[in-house]
Amino acid sequence: MVVFPNCKINIGLNILDKRPDGFHNLETVFIPVPLKDSLEIIRSSQNKPDVVFSQSGFVVEGNSDHNLCVKAYHLLKNDFPELPPVQMHLHKAIPMGAGLGGGSADAAFTLQLLNKKFNLHLSNSQLIDYSLTLGSDCPFFIVNTACFAKGRGEKLEPVDVSLAGYQVALINPGVHINTGWAFAQLKDEPIENRVSKNLEHFIKQPIQNWRNTISNDFEKPLFAAHPVLQEIKDLLYNKGAIYAAMSGSGSTLFGVFEKGKLPLLQCKTGWMVTAITF
Repeated sequence: MVVFPNCKINIGLNILDKRPDGFHNLETVFIPVPLKDSLEIIRSSQNKPDVVFSQSGFVVEGNSDHNLCVKAYHLLKNDFPELPPVQMHLHKAIPMGAGLGGGSADAAFTLQLLNKKFNLHLSNSQLIDYSLTLGSDCPFFIVNTACFAKGRGEKLEPVDVSLAGYQVALINPGVHINTGWAFAQLKDEPIENRVSKNLEHFIKQPIQNWRNTISNDFEKPLFAAHPVLQEIKDLLYNKGAIYAAMSGSGSTLFGVFEKGKLPLLQCKTGWMVTAITF
């Protein structure tokens, strides 16, 4: 069985405060984007390890035992010991450390695929609970529709926002951003002083208004650390984007263009440029 985990972009990202559990409360809008990995899971023979994992495409560094797809399998195996051994192949087309949630999507789609393939009869609510233990963005990919998110990102409410009729350019400069490091860069502005910027209100306004009302708290410190990110955002606006921003904790920038007005964007060495039509 094969599934195609898609990525996401964040429209706005406000970090509100730090929680007692070490995570942060935030507010953001998740939009699913049809740039996809592919994941295949088949049953393997009983004399093999629980998971035989292979991968292609972008290289995922580290031991495969730490891959989120493998972790998702073992998470379910703990509660469903009858889950049979599997072979799992992941082809990565979504860059890592890019603010697109590719790893979270892979984990969430693994849970859904295993649930369907082996008739575990888990509800979406149960899958969301499992997915949250794998990462804060994972619950979104169980829902996988435009959502206003609060808490760690797991409190999801459908929001009437659509990019239908627009084109989006994704530009990733090949800079890998560690999420923990990105949060550490917010220290110059005391996180306790942060307040809601009423994203839930502004997201409902015309896209043409977003440039002046919706922002990503990570942009200021990360642009200072990696000037190429500011360069890309400026490029997108100079080329006619209605709205441009960084997704998540970076390093991907995106620009929203009117349909038919997406220009040819000159790609520098190491940049990955992807055009998406909604």
